[in-house]
Amino acid sequence: MLESGAPVRIGILGAARIAPAALIKPAKQNSEVVVAAVASRDVSRARAFAAKHGIARVHDSYEALIADPDLDAVYVVLPNGLHGRWTRAALAAGKHVLCEKPFTANGAEAREIAELAAKSDRVVMEGFHYRYHPSASRVEEIIASGELGKLERVEGAWCFWMPKSSHNRYNYSLAGGALMDLGCYAVSMVRTLGGSTPEVVSAQAKLRGPEVDRAMTAELRFAGGHTGRVHCSMWSTDLPHFTAKVVGDRGELRLNPLIPFQRFSVRSANGKRVENFTVRSTYAYQLDAFAAAVLRGEPVKTGPQDAVENMSVIDAIYRAAGLSVRMPA
Repeated sequence: MLESGAPVRIGILGAARIAPAALIKPAKQNSEVVVAAVASRDVSRARAFAAKHGIARVHDSYEALIADPDLDAVYVVLPNGLHGRWTRAALAAGKHVLCEKPFTANGAEAREIAELAAKSDRVVMEGFHYRYHPSASRVEEIIASGELGKLERVEGAWCFWMPKSSHNRYNYSLAGGALMDLGCYAVSMVRTLGGSTPEVVSAQAKLRGPEVDRAMTAELRFAGGHTGRVHCSMWSTDLPHFTAKVVGDRGELRLNPLIPFQRFSVRSANGKRVENFTVRSTYAYQLDAFAAAVLRGEPVKTGPQDAVENMSVIDAIYRAAGLSVRMPA
């Protein structure tokens, strides 16, 4: 833990478009965090990014940022296949790590990093921001209460339109694919709401290129007997939506497909109702949790072991669909 009263000084690895929403904007409202540096493969891009967002220091390489003694933590926001390499490097340099999803390229790499993290006193957290919003805790509370009865079916879907085929998201050598980029959320949601890590029964992919899925659907089975389904797409006829459904023998819960982390509906013996939550962003709650873990040793919900479970399911879905497991870049 850091010196009492000192903020967590974070450096960004990669001048990615998600960084302002995921870190920079929430940090401006959080007195416990300072975004202190950025690095990019293109230093001119990093300088422009820093100037636009008021970041004090620019490093001309990822190695230089990780070695910066004035940084406490690193936010890894690079292409999927690079997450593991730079998380390992950050841990070796004694930095705490907030890593964008997916945690690594595959389950084996996730296990390797989980072992490294367990031997350190550093916080390592995967960026499944929805897990930290109060609505997620409330949904888990409702399921645990028995209001929905015995679980029968849990479904998660995460779909968006990403038509640019040249994007890194479609690059197999960078661990791309719809399941990696968007489906990892659906896998996480179904695992969380289903109460355990399921077995993959079957999977079907629609391809954008060799080994690269533009859409994926998988059927799952849990040890408790209930079933599950994961669906994701980056380019298909599906309209953009992010939703989950939990069905029990006495009720059903649905997340709103347009604002899933601010509203959900419940139908049970208690009647029908809609529960609404604050419009504060999921990323702001995630940053609160990361700072609390670094500064005060509080636990995180999306640590390395959770990431191992998630990546293992993703690997199994790829295999069931007849595709290769992603590999580190």
